[in-house]
Formats: sequence, structure tokens, C-alpha cells
Amino acid sequence: MKFRSIILFGLAALMAGCGLFGKGKGGSSGSSHSTGWEFGDSKNGGFQADDNYEQETGPGLVFIQGGTFTMGRVEQDVMYDWNNTPKRVTVASFYMDETEVSNLDYREYLFWLRRVYPENPEKYRLALPDTLVWREELAYNEPYISNYLRHPAYGNYPVVGVSWEQADAYSKWRTDRVNEKILIDKGILSPDNTQAGENIFTTETFLAGLYQGTEGKRPMKDAAGSTRKVRWEDGLLLPSYRLPTEAEWEYAALGLVGNTDNELLTDRKLYPWNGTYLRDSNKKTRGRMMANFTRGRGDLMGMAGALNDNADITAPVMSYEPNDYGLYCMAGNVNEWVYDVYRPLSSTDVAEFQPFRGNTFTKYRTDAEGKLVRNEFGELIKDTIADYRNFNDGDYRSQIIEGEDWNAVKDKSKTNSMYIQSTKEGQFSSLISDNSRIYKGGSWKDRPYWLTPGTRRYLPETESASDLGFRCAMTRVGSPSGF
Repeated sequence: MKFRSIILFGLAALMAGCGLFGKGKGGSSGSSHSTGWEFGDSKNGGFQADDNYEQETGPGLVFIQGGTFTMGRVEQDVMYDWNNTPKRVTVASFYMDETEVSNLDYREYLFWLRRVYPENPEKYRLALPDTLVWREELAYNEPYISNYLRHPAYGNYPVVGVSWEQADAYSKWRTDRVNEKILIDKGILSPDNTQAGENIFTTETFLAGLYQGTEGKRPMKDAAGSTRKVRWEDGLLLPSYRLPTEAEWEYAALGLVGNTDNELLTDRKLYPWNGTYLRDSNKKTRGRMMANFTRGRGDLMGMAGALNDNADITAPVMSYEPNDYGLYCMAGNVNEWVYDVYRPLSSTDVAEFQPFRGNTFTKYRTDAEGKLVRNEFGELIKDTIADYRNFNDGDYRSQIIEGEDWNAVKDKSKTNSMYIQSTKEGQFSSLISDNSRIYKGGSWKDRPYWLTPGTRRYLPETESASDLGFRCAMTRVGSPSGF
């Protein structure tokens, strides 16, 4: 028995030495492969080595192993938009929300804003979903205006009426709250419910040393045992929550991980589930609808006693069967915003690896003394230094010219050069602009065509709808699946 204990202890020590228990803790054992100097030796300056880091899955997220797939149309283009021609691309591994962001999730955000910014009601007001999206001239939807967001009966239903800008702001807030809790749980920070003004915890201000929070009982230590600030190199904090790119969203929705044999794709998919039918074919659940959508004109949920999808409008976010990645409602229920700017010919423009349209590169603003500048909400201010939403657009042929030929336009990289944004009364004005964002997935209002992951539509990033919500994603750092 004693011998067995020794063996178990030895195995545990070996695993710990290999970093299998490490989660990015700023390790210090071993020596440099380059110089031979010992890591973590205060006599040598105390440089601390990395543990064998493995990213933890953030709250609400599911791991999506990346790979190659054919992005774009998988059935007839009945709208004749020709804006989703197939293209083979590769998507890196990432994380995505298991469900759409719910009313309860979003109300937590609103509660925090009202509590932390009592002197800045505008911050709260700008985050409010537009509940008037439910209003229609010839339908009695008034109860949804007052009930859908606030009433507990709809707490687990997807939030709607949020613009792309609001969804993006929620993602940034969520990043900061998750990372703040990590530091509190580690004992590096103490909870601080008195945050106000400029002294608000954000991941960026904390790493920059600008957040004046209360130190916890277990602060970060250097090799000599002295207290030091947490660094990004420590691996404690998670990457940012954000909206998924169009490629990530489509890849995750298809869930082809369950349709492969080694590197062979055994079956393509029309929807996030196998087959071409909209009802479940499994023996125990045969006949159940696979998603929440409109079956036909005036038929949003079926007849009493045999409701087909059991949802008149939206349904709770964990309704129906998840796809092979474990993601719920990647078809139907509500459409979902993605990160990309809309262009009809995106498939001919974007890269083969991590395709994305909408890059704007920024840098932190500094004052005359080189210090970082914050706004009244404690957020670091960033200035745009490059905007590639229109770089090498390639869409000139789709332009309707107002006046001169496009060859005479000096700067062809501007949206107004390709898609007329005329302010003149009676003149043509395109809906496509640098602020047009893509949404995907189909909704409770849509016919089955829009449930296929390759279909795409767009709206200005400031607009919202009663069938449009979102979910968040997160970049995976390091290996695609772990070594």
C-alpha cells in the first residue's frame, strides 16, 4: 500500500512538472533553452517562464475546433443575389456561445450600467434595446413592447431589438466582467461595488495599471516574493468576447465535425442538422420540428393541439436539438449579427484563412506626456490608423453611376465611389455602406430558405428588428485543439 502511494505521488509530481495542472499561472521552473539561465531565480533578475498554458473555456462558451469547409451557397439562390458563391476556406479554432444572448443576460448588463453610471443616464439609454420593433400597423403586438424584454416569462428568450453597435458594446462589457471575476476569484482583487467615473474596471485599463481597485489577499508575486502587477503574459485573463465573423458563424452552424471520416467529408449539410427535412427523423422524437420558423403563409406555429414548433414568436434559447458542436438555435428562432461588413462579392475578396471583411486598425491615444487617455467612462480611447473595410473592394461593376464614369473617379476605394450614397432628393441611394453589417441564421418570421447557414442579409449597424439577436465568440490562443 505504501509502495502504491509512493507511485501515485510520483505520478502527480511528474504531471505537475509537465504543467498538466497549469492554467497560465506565470510559472518559474526550469532553465532557458536559449541561454541556460534559471527561470524564476531572483539572483538572475527573476524572469518567469510560461507554464504549459491551456485556455480555459469562458462562461457560456463552447469550444469549436477549426478546420476547412466550403463556405457559401448550398442550394439554389432563390433570391438571385449571387452574394454567397461557394469558396473553400479554413477557420481557426475558437469558442462560441452555446445559446443566443437572452433577455436575462442583457438585463444584467443594463442593471450594471444603471448601478455604475448613475450620473450618466445616457450610457444606460444607449444600451436599451428598441422595444418598438414589435410594433406593427396592422397587428396587435403592443403587449410585447412592455413585456418581452422585462417580464420574467421571457427571461430565457433571445434578446431582440439590439443593433450591431449595441451587441458589440455588450461583448466588450462581458469581457471586462468575466476578467474582473477571474481576478477576484484568484484573490488578486477584492470586489469593488463602488466603481464610478473613470475608475471602472476594464481589462485594458487594468493591464495598463490605471485601475485603482482594492488589492486582494493573494496578489501576484514575482520571483523574489514581492507584489507585482498582473501581466498579459501570465495567461490569467481571457481574450475578448466579440461577435463571431461570418466564416466562424457559418462554420459553427454547419457543425461538420460529426460528418467526417478522418479527413473525408462523408455528408454535406443543408441545415445545421443532417438531411434535407425540417422535422426530426429519430424514432423517439420523430416528427418534431428542428427549428423555429414560419412554415407557410400565416402559419407560425401550427394548429392548437398539435403546435409544430411550439413557438408563436421566439422560443427559449435552449429549445430544439443542438447541432454537433452543441450549439442551440443556429437555424431559426432569431437571426444573429456577425462581425463582418457586408459586400456582395465578399467570397471573391477575403482571404482563404480566417476570412473577414471589416478590419479597422487602431492605436491608443496618448496626451502630450505620452500617457494613455481615457474617456468619462474610464475606457481607453483609440484612434483609427487604417480602415480596410473598402480595401481592393472589387465591386465596381455593381455600381450604378451618378454622373461620370467610375474610371474618372480618383479615389475608387471609397464606398460612395462604388455604391452611391446620394443626399439629393429623388436620386438613387444604395443601402450598402461601410456601416452595413451581415446577419445570418433565419428566424421565427422566416421561411426555410433562410435557415441554411450560407444565406446572408444585411442591415445598417444602427438598426434593429424583432427577429434579430446575437451570440458572442472568443478567439482561441495556441494550438487548435491542444497538444
